[in-house]
Amino acid sequence: MNKNIQTFIGCDSEYFESDIVIFGAPFDGTTSFKSGARFGPSAIRNDSFGIETYSPYQEKDLSDIKVFDSGDLELPFGNTKKVLEIVEKHTEQILADEKIPVMIGGEHLLTLASVLATIKKHPDLHIVHLDAHTDLRDEYIGEKLSHSTVMRRIWEKVGDDKIYQHGIRSGEREEFEFAKKHTIMQKFALDKFEKTVEILKDKPVYLSLDLDVLDPSIFCGTGTPEAGGVDFLQLIDVIIKSKELNIVACDINELAPNYDQSGVSTMVACKALREILLTLGG
Repeated sequence: MNKNIQTFIGCDSEYFESDIVIFGAPFDGTTSFKSGARFGPSAIRNDSFGIETYSPYQEKDLSDIKVFDSGDLELPFGNTKKVLEIVEKHTEQILADEKIPVMIGGEHLLTLASVLATIKKHPDLHIVHLDAHTDLRDEYIGEKLSHSTVMRRIWEKVGDDKIYQHGIRSGEREEFEFAKKHTIMQKFALDKFEKTVEILKDKPVYLSLDLDVLDPSIFCGTGTPEAGGVDFLQLIDVIIKSKELNIVACDINELAPNYDQSGVSTMVACKALREILLTLGG
C-alpha cells in the first residue's frame, strides 16, 4: 500500500514495519437523518495536527508505536453493495498481512464490511459496540443495508450473545425486544464495561465506536445526535480498559464535521482515535 500524502498525526510509518493500519471510508449513502459523515476521515486527519502525539491519559506517545495511514478508499456514489465490497477487500488485505485494521468512517454501515472480512480470519469473533443507537432494525424504509440495520446484519453472521452493546439509548421497541434475546446490551451508560472485558478477554474482538455514544453537548457534529450520552472521560476510560481485550480490528465512525463549526467535535474524534491507537499499540 502507498502512504497517504496527509496522515493522522504521528502515523507516518511504512506499511511493512507497522502493526496498525488506518484507512478512511468516506461514505454516508444510507444516512437516515443528516448526511455529512463522509467528510469525517479527512477532517480527522486535518485537525489531528491540533493535538499532540503524547497521551497524558496513558503516558504513551504515538511515536512509540508503528502506524501506517493508507488514506481514504475511493468509494462510488450510489452503489452501497460495491462500497461494502471495497471496504471488505481492503480490510481483508490488512488482516492477511498480520496487521490491525482501523477504519475511519463514514457512516456505521461500513462496519458490516470490515466485520465480514475479520470473521474470515477469526470465526469466533465478538463485537463490542459503543453507540447511542441499537442499529438492530431488520430494515429501514425497505432497505436491509442501512446504518440503522448494521448490527442486525452482523448478528446474522455472528449469532446470539456475540454482540456487546454499551451506551444504547435510542431505538424502536422491537429493537430493544430483539436485543433481550440475541445481544448483550447495557443501556445508557458504560459502567459495566469491565464485565464485558472480563468475559471477552480471551476472545477475538472487533471494537466499533459510533461517536454519537457521546452526549451532544460534547459531540454535536454527528448526523443523529441523541441527548443523554456519556462524557469524554468516560469514553476514554473505556477505550483504555479495552487494552485488556484481544482487539483484532476496529473502527470509529459517524463524525459529520459540518454540523459543528467550532471544530470541537472533530477534535474530540481526534483524541478518541489517538487513544484507540495507543491502546492497540500497547
